[in-house]
Amino acid sequence: MIKLHDKYFKPFLTKEEIETAVKKVAHAVAADYKDQVPIFVGVLNGSFMFVSDVLKHYEHPCEVSFVKLSSYSGLTSTGIVETLLDVPENIEGRVVVILEDIIDTGRTLQKLVHLFANANVKEFKIATLFYKPSVYNGEYTIDYVGMEIPDKFIVGYGLDYNELGRNLKEVYQLNQKYMINIVLFGKPGAGKGTQAAFLRDTYNLKHISTGDVFRYNIKNDTPLGQLAKSYMDKGDLVPDEVTIKMLQDEVEKNPEASGFIFDGFPRTTAQAEALDNFLDTKDMKINATIALEANDEVLIQRLLERGQVSGRPDDQDEDKIRNRFDEYNQKTAPLKQYYESKGKFHSVNGIGAIADITERLKAVIDKL
Repeated sequence: MIKLHDKYFKPFLTKEEIETAVKKVAHAVAADYKDQVPIFVGVLNGSFMFVSDVLKHYEHPCEVSFVKLSSYSGLTSTGIVETLLDVPENIEGRVVVILEDIIDTGRTLQKLVHLFANANVKEFKIATLFYKPSVYNGEYTIDYVGMEIPDKFIVGYGLDYNELGRNLKEVYQLNQKYMINIVLFGKPGAGKGTQAAFLRDTYNLKHISTGDVFRYNIKNDTPLGQLAKSYMDKGDLVPDEVTIKMLQDEVEKNPEASGFIFDGFPRTTAQAEALDNFLDTKDMKINATIALEANDEVLIQRLLERGQVSGRPDDQDEDKIRNRFDEYNQKTAPLKQYYESKGKFHSVNGIGAIADITERLKAVIDKL
């Protein structure tokens, strides 16, 4: 995956696939006009690589020129096509083959046809490397097509996103990804933090630990941190809406993420419903809740060993550890029912080598 400006793009077409499509166009034109001298007219800026490679594979006399039009800003067409470089001179009575990098809605094509309508050319043909039939208005015949593609925003091989990406040899498509949002459960010592780090890096997810978010807001004395601290100082629970607002801020700070791992929230069914409601406003949803399951006795030994290294008092007292497990079981049981009713609860064996546990988690996520 590559990043251009604020967007991520994933591989779509290889150099070999592109070259095959270019050859297809060049050979089809040659079959029709090898006994004449056509003028290839490239449409700048996007078609410069396409024009160059067509000429390499066109083994007969030809000429080349360019026009320049513009209709795109960022990811979308403005709907207004401007002429920045007009039609070449001395084309009267000649065969003109327009070389477009991509034809989607047909707005640019319409402008091209109008540009050449009064030029008295002998023949006027349209060739495109990429063609999106699902959005093309069908007003004009496209004579040569290298490849039909779905209606996805693509960059590379001359195509850009705000001028970046034109020099890429392959073609990438916008990663309008299927967002993967996960709630990760696990008793203390089950390895949530370790596994969250692997999942974060593997799937470009943002790990949101409620504890970390609270500490950040309180330490930095943010308005939400001040509000949360005012409840905590009185010994009251922080209202769910405050926590949700903190999570919302974290989500909005990470627009590049392919999804989120929620760790430490929700803890109750009411919080799960509040999280669902918040995600709905972002056109997102929880895709899965995954519980790292492990035998209590194994986890107790793991935590006691950890406590000797970390010095954490709550990891050095077996009774306190068992109390934490009981609290986890009480809180998780209704959440398990909530997510099971939605078909989103998954249990994963959390005992074994770290890499093995990661593979079990990936097996669940890859099926989403």
